[in-house]
Parts: sequence; structure tokens; C-alpha cells
Amino acid sequence: MSIRITDLRTVDVRFPTSDFLDGSDAMNPDPDYSAATVVLDTSDPALTGHGLTFTIGRGNDLCCHAIEALAPRVVGRSLDELEDAMGAFWRDLVSDSQLRWLGPEKGVTHLATSAVVNATWDLLAKRAGQPLWKYVCDLSPAQQVELVDFRHISDALSPADARARLDRLADSRSTREAELRRDGYPAYITSAGWLGYDDDKIRRLCRASLAEGWTAFKMKVGRDVEDDLRRGRIVREEIGADRILMVDANQVWDVDEAIAHVRALAELNPLWIEEPTSPDDVLGHARIRREVRPVGVATGEHCHNRVMWKQLFQADAIDFAQIDGCRLAGLNEVFAVLLLAAKYDVPVCPHAGGVGLCEYVQHFSAIDYVCVSGALEGRRTEYAEHLHEHFLHPVAVRDGRYRVPTAPGFSVEMKPESLARYTYPGGAAWKDRG
Repeated sequence: MSIRITDLRTVDVRFPTSDFLDGSDAMNPDPDYSAATVVLDTSDPALTGHGLTFTIGRGNDLCCHAIEALAPRVVGRSLDELEDAMGAFWRDLVSDSQLRWLGPEKGVTHLATSAVVNATWDLLAKRAGQPLWKYVCDLSPAQQVELVDFRHISDALSPADARARLDRLADSRSTREAELRRDGYPAYITSAGWLGYDDDKIRRLCRASLAEGWTAFKMKVGRDVEDDLRRGRIVREEIGADRILMVDANQVWDVDEAIAHVRALAELNPLWIEEPTSPDDVLGHARIRREVRPVGVATGEHCHNRVMWKQLFQADAIDFAQIDGCRLAGLNEVFAVLLLAAKYDVPVCPHAGGVGLCEYVQHFSAIDYVCVSGALEGRRTEYAEHLHEHFLHPVAVRDGRYRVPTAPGFSVEMKPESLARYTYPGGAAWKDRG
């Protein structure tokens, strides 16, 4: 008898990262990294699927409620049926005629969909005994194309385009997979550059990261241009002129402000300015890109669906695509954006500044390299070193590279004791705060 999903459970998990200003930036000065988690129980007591969507505190409960609203479309499903039609399953979840009114395909309901979709993929990969990236890379090009909803993006990417690209790379997948297993995937580190850190902490963390083999660093900017320059000079002094530096404004500027500030920051020789303005302003990003060269423009952590991504690519608005596995509605939509980015020759550098995001994106980057882009040039995946200790199978990073995961599943299953301690508001970590 086929295994079926028998229940959907959610947990509101929050970590008090604002105590030490971990994750602080110009737009979000005091985040408490949080995860609306979902657990899918099955008729096999030994098999559960785990997913999450990332928030920064208040409102995490709204995501949990939205996840619960999707339960009628999930509970009772057969894993055999899902495995044969994950594309149709994804489309069904985003097409609920009443929930769709709250989006469509954006906001809290889309965040919730990502958690449910990824938990379902976690189930399938665990049942197969494979890490998610390997499970997806072993699908045929025809099966991978079926994952994608081409509605509203077919003018930029047709199913035939996607199939042709995947077919071209299919025979050489094993070579790239072996390379990833041997060398890992290039990354950059954010942890030294949070906006709320004092100068001594910045220096200490830069030196620690250098000792660990990091060669690419990101810092937050946007509060005050003179202070940004002062802090940036400290980072440059510590990491040297030859290592890569990125800067991230987290959407805080208007377009004209962004151009002026980035020109002022050009002395730091940044590779990119990240989120220089509103994430919805496609034409604003395009203008900034034209006017701040040679500094590149990167964005994507708040780009909420494949249609917005299509417009960013069509408008030549960005140099680097920073997909987010929670902002997009899970792996299916991520795969669509990987294909779009490859079509427009834009490197994908996933966003991972949040709890569970590093665990997710290591799979996306591996899938991109093995199956979709076949390239590493210009690509680095973000790494933030906070909160990995709460996961059963946390990321492994050595010498500035992600080591591909080997445990079955999607890597975001949290330890039971962490779920219990950091459940909000009843967990011990929150009760102890008085």
C-alpha cells in the first residue's frame, strides 16, 4: 500500500538573535530569526517530511496559520501520486481560489506554500534515501521540465527552451557531480558584516573568517554613507585588497539615493550592491545598474515569484540573481528561476541570511551547477554562521566552500529539543526571559 500523508503540523519557532544584533541591517535593525516550520506525518511512522519558511519575528504566527490553511490540499495525498506529478501538486497549492485572493502568488500564503512544497520534497527524497539535490539531479530532463509552471513566463522561457537546455547538459551531469563532491561549491560569508556590530567585533570576525579560509565577504550598508565608508575601510583593511567584498543595503534607498551612495562606496571596490532599492522596482534596478558600473547589482531575496524574476531578467536589471527558497514557493519555482537565469546568462548566488536558508540553498546551488547552468563562474552562495546547531544535518563549510549534503532529505529538519526550547511563546527560551 502506498504511503500517504496523514497529518500536517506547524511550530512557531523563534530565536532571540536581536540580543546580539545578529542579522541586523539598515532596514531590519533588531531581527529575531524565526521559522514557521511544518511537519508532514505519514502512514509510515518512521517517515516525516520537514519544511520551513523564514521570518524575522513578529508575524511568524501568520505564516503558521497560512500553512495550516493548506492542509486540506495536502493531507491524504499518496507519495506515489505526488512523485509522479509534483508540478501538478505545486500548481494546485498556488491555485486555491480563495487563498489566491490573498496573493496571488506572493506574501504570507506564498511563504507558507514554500514550507509545504519543500516538506513534500523532503518526504520524497528521504523515502528514496537520497539528499534532495541528488534526488532532483537524477530526474530526467523531461521530469524536471514537468516541475515548472510556465504560466506567465512562457514569453521568456518555453518548455521547449527549458528541455533543450537540460538535454544539453544531461550527459555531463556525472562529471560536475563528482567535482562538487570533491571540491564543494564556492561561498561567501556575511557573518562579520552585520550593521549593529561594533568595530572591534568586525575586526575579530574578519580575522576569524580569514583563518577559516574565506576569500569573499559581505557587509551591510545604508545607515549613513560616511559610517558605511568608515566600516568598509575597516573590512578592507582586514581582508586586503585582493579579496572579494560585497555590500548590501537591504532596500533602504530610493533610486537616486542608491546611485549616489554606491558611487561614494566605489572606493571599497565592491563586487556588487545588493538590494539597492525596493525589490519590486524593476526599472529602478535597471537604472541603478546602468549608472553604478562597474559595481554590479544583485537582488532577489524579496523577489516573490517567477514572474517578477522574468521581468528583472528581461529588463537587464541585475548582474546577480539571489534566489530565496522561502520567498519563492519552494523547489518547483526555484527551478523555474534557475532556468530563467541560465537563459539570460545571469549567475545565481542564493540568499541565505536566515535560519534554515543555508541548509536549503546548498541544494539549489548543486542542482543549478549539475543540471541547469553547468557553470561556476561568477557564482557564490551566501553563508551566515548562525543557528546551524539546531538542525539534525547542518551545513558543512570548509575553506570557503559548501560541502554537498549527504544525508537523505532537504536538510531543514530541526532537533526536537530545539523545537521545544524555542517554540514561541511557550518554549523555555522565551519563558525564561520573563
